Amino acid sequence: MTHITVHVDGTTYEDEVEPRLLLVHYLRDRLGLTGTPIGCDTSNCGTCTVDLDGATVKSCSVLAVQADGGEVTTVQGLAKDGEWTALQRAFHEQHGLQCGYCTPGMLMAARDLLRENPHPGSDEVRQALKGNLCRCTGYQNIVRAVLAASGPQASEEATA
Repeated sequence: MTHITVHVDGTTYEDEVEPRLLLVHYLRDRLGLTGTPIGCDTSNCGTCTVDLDGATVKSCSVLAVQADGGEVTTVQGLAKDGEWTALQRAFHEQHGLQCGYCTPGMLMAARDLLRENPHPGSDEVRQALKGNLCRCTGYQNIVRAVLAASGPQASEEATA
């Protein structure tokens, strides 16, 4: 067992974990943060995307011990005091989800894009989301949602 300290969605956790435990399983099974789904376990689908120390990662390809001392933000940590971000609102308003399974990963990848490029074009949005698979929507409404969220308020929220 290995001792880790991880800051997740603003809360600090200290645990003893198996060195081979994946971050996605730590988040879901140990911390109860089930908003990060397990999709493929091969890092192909992107549903398990989280932010680790300012970069998006697929949590099925990161060990929990690699997050030791790190700052993790999951989809559950996006809303502040129950208030959705502009990006979350845009996904809702633009119907950027159908079954919703890919939505956590899409939100996290889109958040990363808007942090780097507050006003992307549709090609840039598609490029940024290419590592996240959706089997329901055809992506059009997801792209619209990200574009709708790419305003001054979204830029401020993405960096917060």
